[in-house]
This record gives sequence, structure tokens and C-alpha cells, in this order.
Amino acid sequence: MTELNYRAEIPYGSYWSTPFAKWQGSFAHLHSVEFAAAVARDELERRGISPASFDFGVLGLTVPQKGSFYGLPWFTGLVGASQVGGPTISQACATGLRCLQTGALEIEAGLATCALVAACDRTSNGPHVYYPAPDAPGGTGTNEDWVLDNFGCDPLGGHSMLATAENVARRYGLSTGEQHEIVLRRSEQYEMALADDRAFQRRYMTLPFPLPASRSRAPTMELEGDEGIFPTSADGLARLKPVTEGGTVTFGGQTHPADGNAAVILATPERARDLSRNPDIAVRLLGFGLARTDLAHMPMAPVPATRAALRNADIQVTDLDAIKTHNPFAVNDLVLARDLGLDASAMNNFGCSLIWGHPQGPTGLRGVIELIEELALRGGGRGLFTGCAAGDTAMAVVVEVTDRG
Repeated sequence: MTELNYRAEIPYGSYWSTPFAKWQGSFAHLHSVEFAAAVARDELERRGISPASFDFGVLGLTVPQKGSFYGLPWFTGLVGASQVGGPTISQACATGLRCLQTGALEIEAGLATCALVAACDRTSNGPHVYYPAPDAPGGTGTNEDWVLDNFGCDPLGGHSMLATAENVARRYGLSTGEQHEIVLRRSEQYEMALADDRAFQRRYMTLPFPLPASRSRAPTMELEGDEGIFPTSADGLARLKPVTEGGTVTFGGQTHPADGNAAVILATPERARDLSRNPDIAVRLLGFGLARTDLAHMPMAPVPATRAALRNADIQVTDLDAIKTHNPFAVNDLVLARDLGLDASAMNNFGCSLIWGHPQGPTGLRGVIELIEELALRGGGRGLFTGCAAGDTAMAVVVEVTDRG
């Protein structure tokens, strides 16, 4: 048995995610913090968990919303846990894992016993920001489209996120065809989650998902599942041209921006048993990893992050029973598999961000949730979630699902 690195456990079944909705889709009109709080209230009630259970919270958010200066305390107040404080964290696409680690460390330090860890983002209708510049000619300031401008330019190197994928594809000699093969495989794996009336997704997601009422939308609207999944075929992919002249990455070889939220509860082992859907199952955190790679080579970063997480967990890559990734580009999975000696076709069963989209903050939490459920279906085991983030960084986590006895 591996010596555990973290005391905090995830009570089995005490987590949830909304479906992810496409850019400018069904969630585009919703305030991400208020929406996440409404979902959390409903999901806690479904599980019979009182908001009074929590003594710590973490909120992940990468796209500011009106009032989000108040962050976590506002979120927990809306949930009904007005006794709970904690940080609001933004670490680009690694936000979900950073929130998870922050909650685990608070419990490890003996400062909390039960934490609500949530992440939410709405990439649709992102804010347009004006920055005053009193020393500029005429006092004229600068402005930024928070979402689109940051997709398109890393201020350190002046390159786009797409350029990082092309740089890595060039370094590893990855062709468009190889990338498309991974896309087809990921589409097949996502279909696994839709089998038997979405039986896998129903393990952690309320479906059909009721849309909150608004002035412009009827309160009876529902989503059957993720919105904006692109039909994929070998012939369809073959007709796509690379997005940049002379490049290899097509529209089909990358994810799409999305909206949604997800949450995970962390607790001491004693409290985790009480909050679990099945108290005989223990979900443990064995190790986290953080890494940064070469400038403008973001898709390579999960490799050293994974190695760091495995070292922290004191296990080898061959000890893993399942792997999930945040893969904004098919390139990510090809590089991870090549450098760590993995079978790229075996990772990401039941779905991944390449297919179901990328709301940034909650993406990692949904990946961890699906990893836990895949391990539970296997009867237990150890799994890895890893993914890159803006700034050529990445985080990773190793979890274990096992009998509590």
C-alpha cells in the first residue's frame, strides 16, 4: 500500500458537474458564480448534505464576473454556508487542480475538516476591460477583451495558444493525420459515456439538466447533456485544413471554449465516510505535481507535471490503472504518450476536454470526477489526471479508489 501524502479524502459521490455548454450557447446568459451556487445548493440537497457541514471553501474562476471581487465568501453565502470563508483562485486551465490541492492542504494542516471546492467559468460574453493610463498622451488608457485577447496572445512571448501546439507538433514531428487519429479515438471514448442513456455521466451529473429561468428563456428548458459536441468522422476531419498556413493543427484537432461549473467535496477520513454515497469506498489523493516547460510549448508541460505527481505519490507510471487529461489539442496526448511510454488510445475513456469542451476553471475538476468514476467501475485502482495551462505550465494529480477496509 502506498504511503498516503494527503489526509484529505473525496467522499465517494460527493461531487458533481453541469453539462458543458458551447460558446454563446445555453449558459451564455448566466452569471457563472450565481449559477454555480444554484447548482451547488441543488446537488447538496440531492445528497442530503447540509451547507453547515463545511468549514472551508475554495472557488476557482478565470473569467471575472460582476461582483466576483467577493469570490468565495459570496459563493458560499449563496449556497447557504455563510460560515465558510476561503480563497478565490485563478490559475488559468490548471485552476481546478490548484483549488483541489488548496483544499487538501488546508485539511492536511488541521485548519479544516470539510471543504467545498468549486470552479466556474463563462467564456461566453467575457468582459471588455479598460485600464486607465494617466501618464499616456491625453490620459488615454488601454483595453482588453478578457477572453479573446488572452486566447490569442501570451504577453510574455507574444504568441497564441495555437502557436504553442504547432511548436510542439514541429518539435515532435506530429502530423495532422496522427492528430486526427487521436480525435477519432476520443470521440469513440466519449460515446462510451453516452451508452445506456448516458449511464456513466449520470453517475455524477443531473440529467436532463434544467436550465435556470431568465427573462429570455423559458424555465422548462433542459439540456440532455453536453451542448456543442461536434460530429466527427474520418472523412470530415480529412477535409479540414490547418488553421495556420503551413501548420498541422486543424479546427478538429483542438477543443472549443465552453461554459459550466463543477465541484468536489474534500474531508477528513472520518467525515468522508459519513458524507460518502458508499462509505466502503475511499477516494484518496496520493500526490500533486506542478511544472513549467519551454516558452511557447504549452502542450509539453503535462509530461514533467505528471512525473512530479508520480514522485510525490511514490509510484511509477506502470502502476496507473487509468489516465485522464485536459487536452486542448490532440498534440497533448501524443506527446504525453510518447514521452512516458503510454498507449495514447487507452487514456481518456468516457470523455475529455478535447471533446466536451473547455470552460477553463471547472475543466480539471470534471476530469478528476470522471477519473474517480472510471476507477470505481474497474473495482478500484490508481489514476492520473494531468493537463496544461496558459503560461506553458501544467498540474497533475494521482488519486486512488479503494476499499476503505
